[in-house]
Amino acid sequence: MPGRLPSAIVLAMTIIDYLVSTALVLLVIPQIRGDRLTMANAVRPVVLVAAAAAYYLHGIPTQGNDVLLDVLLAALGVAIGTSCALTTRLTAGADGVPFAKAGVAAAILWVLGMAGRFAFVYYSSHGGAHSVATFSINHQITSHEAWTVALILMALGEVVSRLTTIRIRGRMVTAAASRTLPVVRRA
Repeated sequence: MPGRLPSAIVLAMTIIDYLVSTALVLLVIPQIRGDRLTMANAVRPVVLVAAAAAYYLHGIPTQGNDVLLDVLLAALGVAIGTSCALTTRLTAGADGVPFAKAGVAAAILWVLGMAGRFAFVYYSSHGGAHSVATFSINHQITSHEAWTVALILMALGEVVSRLTTIRIRGRMVTAAASRTLPVVRRA
């Protein structure tokens, strides 16, 4: 591989790529509006990323530094998702179900993470293929599939870490609210 550019390090974007990327970025809208922490709104982003993974993943390359790329981008996704969750405001609902509302910082982090992947794929398929291929050769990343896996793992890390952190914080908010509520006793 040294000295030559891989022939298929990057694939052209399809309409499906644009739709999936747009859907992932637009998941910020319900976060900004705010919503109760229900199972339905927990499952939505996980299902979307799982569907993207099923569509895009056709194997997991393990040669060269492919696994390292996977780990680094997954860790970046976890850091973004956790930061997004930590900058989301949580309040206790009157019914005991926590309410989460993303602020400006949380929304920016989400969009940067989701749109960053889209921008990378767009760049690599619209004039940046040579740069991505050169970087891949220099860092022993073996194929476009290695990038695909790493980017999907980054998205999954962002979604799951945000969801997990929000749910943990939601339980803490609910527990704190239940300790401060007056106990009503029947006579």
